[in-house]
Amino acid sequence: MLTGQPGWSWKSDFLLGGTPLTLLLDAVSAFFLVLLSTVAAAGSIYAIRYWPDSTHPRTAPSGRLWWNAMITGMGLVLTAANGLHFLLGWELFAVSAYFLVSLERGNPQVRAAGWLYLAASHVGTLALFAFFASLAAQTGSWELGPMRDNVELAPLFWLAFLGFGIKAGVFPLHVWLPSAHANAPSHVSALLSGVALKIGIYGLVRFSGWLPTPPGAGWVMAGLGCTSAVLGVAFALGQHDLKRLLAYHSVENIGIILMGLGFATVALERDTPYWGTLALAGGLLHVWNHGLFKSLLFFGAGAVLHATGTRQMSRLGGLWRHMPWTAALFTLGSVAISGLPPLNGFVSEWLIYSGLLLAGMEWNDVAMAVIPAAVLLAVTGALALACFTKVCGVVFLGAPRSAPAERAHECGWGMRGAMLMLAAGCTLIGLFPAMFWQVLSRVAKDWSAVDMSSRAPDALYTLGLTHVALAVLGLAAGVGTIWFLRNRVRRSVTWDCGFSAPSARMQYTAGSFAGIINEWFAWILRPTVHEIRPTTFFPSAAQCASHTPETVLEHVVEPVGHKILRLADKASGFQHGRVQSYIFYLCVAILVLSAAAILSGRS
Repeated sequence: MLTGQPGWSWKSDFLLGGTPLTLLLDAVSAFFLVLLSTVAAAGSIYAIRYWPDSTHPRTAPSGRLWWNAMITGMGLVLTAANGLHFLLGWELFAVSAYFLVSLERGNPQVRAAGWLYLAASHVGTLALFAFFASLAAQTGSWELGPMRDNVELAPLFWLAFLGFGIKAGVFPLHVWLPSAHANAPSHVSALLSGVALKIGIYGLVRFSGWLPTPPGAGWVMAGLGCTSAVLGVAFALGQHDLKRLLAYHSVENIGIILMGLGFATVALERDTPYWGTLALAGGLLHVWNHGLFKSLLFFGAGAVLHATGTRQMSRLGGLWRHMPWTAALFTLGSVAISGLPPLNGFVSEWLIYSGLLLAGMEWNDVAMAVIPAAVLLAVTGALALACFTKVCGVVFLGAPRSAPAERAHECGWGMRGAMLMLAAGCTLIGLFPAMFWQVLSRVAKDWSAVDMSSRAPDALYTLGLTHVALAVLGLAAGVGTIWFLRNRVRRSVTWDCGFSAPSARMQYTAGSFAGIINEWFAWILRPTVHEIRPTTFFPSAAQCASHTPETVLEHVVEPVGHKILRLADKASGFQHGRVQSYIFYLCVAILVLSAAAILSGRS
């Protein structure tokens, strides 16, 4: 498996659903299980102080029950080698996540988020049921395994892509994700974003390796990856809710993972040139990286919510004075998610960049696609940096904007310990990336027999040494700056720019900070602005507030759903209880089907 040991398989003596329970542990499933174990352990430690029985006597016990059930369901999905048992684990995972999202079901927003998640999950489950049932019908068995030689199975990939894409939060299948992540308890949000989305990615990795992929599948994954990356970060920039902003960054990073997997699939169709292995390695490593730094960020957001009682960034500010540990760890996670050296986010994106740039040097039809993709990946990184500059500046710097921000307090050591665990993982991968190359090469081999060298590229060793040097210099500069400020700088009132009494209201808000960038994406964000314009030199009232809706949900899914409901209401008039009318309907249907059969026979 990940350490070079052979894979493990087990078949039970008892029947589950009419067939023996069959489990398989290879490098692919072990890779995702490591992430599940890490984030679940950190979340369990974090929840002891964040969601204790003393303050949540009704929901804490049930939360622990559904937490363990969700982890069990995900573990079964990652090890199931039988389609029926895969679906059982998938449904246990989906239902458990619903109850975790809806822990505070007394809140109408939480209930709405839970129902939206459940509806989207079951649309995905229906697609997967059709996928596994069709697979069993064509192969004659529910058993799963490599079937790449059976080209007749290739069209089934699209059913799998729909089901797993909904769970992964691929744009535009992400409609459930922002509200679920924002309204769930923060340790649940971390598990949803850090691991649950990766279960969807696991399905895509697993079955794109086991099944023959139809022509164009790699291009579709890469194209949707680029779309998810750019639009995910664009929607994040328009958010004022801290956890909702982090949720949209999950869409962005799932897009980055899909870019690596999609272009690797394209390369596999072309005899797996070297650039494809780099893209695949970057996409796989980003699975771990995103799980670590996004869970860290949700834990940090939870600490802020725990201390202030609000997720609205424009009601925060100045928290670094009261919460230095949280501010420092959240900033570390922000550097990682922005793809900056010397942390782990840069390593995985650098591998994808390297693969795309090598492909671009071939000057063929692939180069015409990978060069724009590399540009879009760079744009994504720049926008992510702007977004987290906004978050750290508005939430942790400046002056407090509300009384709760003034009374904020640092979280306990249990919550800090969980964040430190994840921060250590981000730092370790960033400073020593070559250590993880063999793991990636074994996953690639079990994915689709990709022959990736077990020795890391020389450039990866050079990158690690560069990151170590940057970390040492940064640490020295930070210590020196702190010493200088404490011992050599005299403090006094700054120039007030003509304001005799500057206040917190004069600071940038979350909306104003990213206002110009949001205008670039107004065509897709479609923000609504509520304002009271000043009409005199000394107005008694003036206000400007903006809201960025979930465009796909509110402007596509909901209108279509309302039309379907109206049609259903009209169709209900045919159900009136008169038997003679039902017989008439059957006769009409038989006549229509007969006419269609006659016409098709003539053609």
